[in-house]
Amino acid sequence: MIDSIVSAAAIQRGDRLVEIGPGRGALTQRLLDAAGTLDVIEIDRDLAAMLREHYAQAPELTVHAADALQFDFAELATARGGPLRLIGNLPYNISTPLLFRLLDFAPVISDLYVMLQREVIERMAAAPGSSDYGRLTVMLAPWMHVEPLFEVPPDAFTPAPKVWSAVARLTMLGTPAFPVSPGFSAVVAAAFSHRRKTIRNALRGIVTAGQIEAAGIDGGLRPEVLSPRDFNRLASALD
Repeated sequence: MIDSIVSAAAIQRGDRLVEIGPGRGALTQRLLDAAGTLDVIEIDRDLAAMLREHYAQAPELTVHAADALQFDFAELATARGGPLRLIGNLPYNISTPLLFRLLDFAPVISDLYVMLQREVIERMAAAPGSSDYGRLTVMLAPWMHVEPLFEVPPDAFTPAPKVWSAVARLTMLGTPAFPVSPGFSAVVAAAFSHRRKTIRNALRGIVTAGQIEAAGIDGGLRPEVLSPRDFNRLASALD
């Protein structure tokens, strides 16, 4: 699995590579060998100290004892001289907040290779109308292209989890797929908090029936059949 991840990322010498959550370093040395330099972000202070001790004679590796949810990727990109490439086995419990957080740094991130619970990857890459399509799909769509790569069975880990994982390539778009309205996030969140309701009822109190009609959207549709652009058209009615 480590070989597959490193191969899929097609790491080049000199890449500004950042590993999120290296843990005990199962992937770290391979990434360092491939890129020549590496930054790692580890929230566990004991693990960060262990990595610092292990790589004490390797100045080309920098350990940041920090929470990725609070980390300033823009500052690191400035220090390293350009956009970053991110890779990591993301903790399941923070995967969605972290992905949303990384959208704030889209201009300084070129791509991400992430391992997540298989169901999360399926939601990220889902098409409108499918049962997996939802808030996560729509929120990522303007900013990145999601490409599932391969699945990872439970026995690839010690101890083995009860779920399958998967690896995906997330490529940041040079410019958003469409100009994103300031109200986009709020409209998407409201719609999918009532996904079984019609879009007219789900957005009641936020977008009027007249605004929905003016946006060219059928108010009788349910949220899961609207495209990301449709949600942006609804949000633009609030601008």
